[in-house]
Amino acid sequence: MARKETTENSPGRLKQIALTYKMTRRVDKKVGFVIAGVGIVTFGVLLAIGFWIGHPIYLGILGFLLAFLAMAIIFGRRAERAAFSQMEGQPGAAAAVLENIGRGWTVTPAVAVNRQQDVIHRAVGKAGIVLVGEGNSNRLRGLMASEKKRMARIVGSAPVHEVIVGTGEGQTELKKLRTKLLKLPRVLQGHEVTEVNDRLRALGDLMNNLPIPKGPMPKGMRMPKGPTRR
Repeated sequence: MARKETTENSPGRLKQIALTYKMTRRVDKKVGFVIAGVGIVTFGVLLAIGFWIGHPIYLGILGFLLAFLAMAIIFGRRAERAAFSQMEGQPGAAAAVLENIGRGWTVTPAVAVNRQQDVIHRAVGKAGIVLVGEGNSNRLRGLMASEKKRMARIVGSAPVHEVIVGTGEGQTELKKLRTKLLKLPRVLQGHEVTEVNDRLRALGDLMNNLPIPKGPMPKGMRMPKGPTRR
């Protein structure tokens, strides 16, 4: 049974790797040469050492394994960099990164949005509450101030951090967003994080507060604008 599952899954994995390589190559034209170079150099160095000490077969096998590992690591990093470069500036890119931040964080996308489509996402973890903004930095500061004021009466002493995603001064690049959040000092215990999440959940979120009717929208009817923030 295990052999059958492995056989069925292998084509899917190979196809996924091929698609990832094609996506990466569209952004990083040199990725193939770099990966091949890393593999050849790693294998060559180990093989040379093997001849020097009189064990070319053992070192050759070790060199092949290490070369494959090095190629996989380099490919993964360049593929990640290419993916971030394609996501940079796209609406919702920060939310996609936050959703994959890992265990211990509760992420709520689009807790506040204005008419210019600047948006704030919220992440809650042992570091406290992190408001992550996408859009115009000047408009986001006011939007974040309003969101902090709205939360102040229920979050107690939980720290609130502000992060604006972008490449400008004082902003955080998309590819560094996850690292920035993980480096924040942990000041809350597990039960405190749960309590903060429960209070924020009771406060509601933007999607639940918007007066959107259920079912198909009548023809010619416009979406209600509603409040620009919660």
